[in-house]
Amino acid sequence: MTERDRASEGRGSGATAARNLVRGLGPWASASIVVGTIIGTGVFLKTAVMAQLGGSPVWVLAAWGAAGLLSFTGAMTYAELGGMFPAAGGEYVYLRQGLSPFMGYLYAWNRFWIATPGSIAAYAVGSATFFATAVPLDRFGVPFVGVQIAGVQIIPSYLTGVQVVGIGLILVFTAVNCLNVRSGGQLQTVLTVMKVVMIVGLAGGALTAPHGSWSNLGHGGAFPGWSAFGAMVLAALWAYDGWNNLPMAAGEIRDPQRNLPRATIGGMVAVLATYALVNLGYFHALPFSEIVTSNSSDFPNAPAVAAKAATQFLGGTAQALLAVAMTISALSAMNGSMLTGARVPYAVAKDGLAPAVLARLSASARVPAISVLVQGALACVFALTGSFDQLTDAVVFASWLFYALNGGSVLLLRRREPDRARPFRVPGFPVVPVV
Repeated sequence: MTERDRASEGRGSGATAARNLVRGLGPWASASIVVGTIIGTGVFLKTAVMAQLGGSPVWVLAAWGAAGLLSFTGAMTYAELGGMFPAAGGEYVYLRQGLSPFMGYLYAWNRFWIATPGSIAAYAVGSATFFATAVPLDRFGVPFVGVQIAGVQIIPSYLTGVQVVGIGLILVFTAVNCLNVRSGGQLQTVLTVMKVVMIVGLAGGALTAPHGSWSNLGHGGAFPGWSAFGAMVLAALWAYDGWNNLPMAAGEIRDPQRNLPRATIGGMVAVLATYALVNLGYFHALPFSEIVTSNSSDFPNAPAVAAKAATQFLGGTAQALLAVAMTISALSAMNGSMLTGARVPYAVAKDGLAPAVLARLSASARVPAISVLVQGALACVFALTGSFDQLTDAVVFASWLFYALNGGSVLLLRRREPDRARPFRVPGFPVVPVV
């Protein structure tokens, strides 16, 4: 037994940490976490800015494909790591074992302070923003204690209705995730099923819209250049983000060596198929000029591309129905991020690298309630201080640094520990982890 193996069996690692948690997530709940956390807001919004950058449906679809390929290679790489180390903490455990305890700690710091609360806040603000298109939220605005540092407004002196509702959603879902992992998992399954049904309905309606035309795909345009194409891929990566979340809750998945790789890869395949259908539907239902002028930074007051597409087959009811669909989509992603993210500080605290209170499990539910509560409080602060785009940019930039490091850990572990049991071996090694 190597020193790393002994360390993994020590305080808070591996099986010891897992025995303190309830393995209450079955294969369907696990897959719904993958799908529900990935499909959030990006599929409704990002095609517009990608069209502005790409100038042609072909290059927009190519960028969606490239981002999907990157994310799928990441999911397959994580599936191997998840089967090897089925313990709470996910990437924290992988980097600790594959690279060093210090790299694992750096990841956990990023996840605790930036990635998870930033994601939760972005989804909450996005949910409230979507809902506000159907129900005006202005009357819910309230005065607040503003905070300025060096002349910069850090905390606003007035909370808009969107911010108030967003913070309220964070508080409600934080409370649900303090009950027990089954409650969070069951809620995730229900929200994901509702979301997938509505998104598939959107895709089906757009693909069969009576006034649509496949000739819209023929809108020409030269290759926009690598800089623009890279920006298009980065825009799409937010829509795919979340494929890495399930391993964080590995300590609560039943038969994780089997269910974790299957749920990760199966969920990712479902998302790829859904995104392909939805985007083909957009280009069938709408002329390219309509997609370019959909909601984005350049056209902030325009309807979302999804709403424009829906009007082609739903008529005047589209706005309210899309508001509900997009709100449920964002809430499902928020709940998945909340459920999985709290398991990282739990695992770190079990290793003695964070305050021990973060590893404390509630007596009845046996969930890391303190971690859930602290995570929710941080998300509320993020919701107060950042816009949706600022939040998503911070999360994606910080997260992909560590996704790449985890890909490298697979390469190192294959070479350093070739005989370690691997219930799932990433195909196409070493190309897939390198990609």
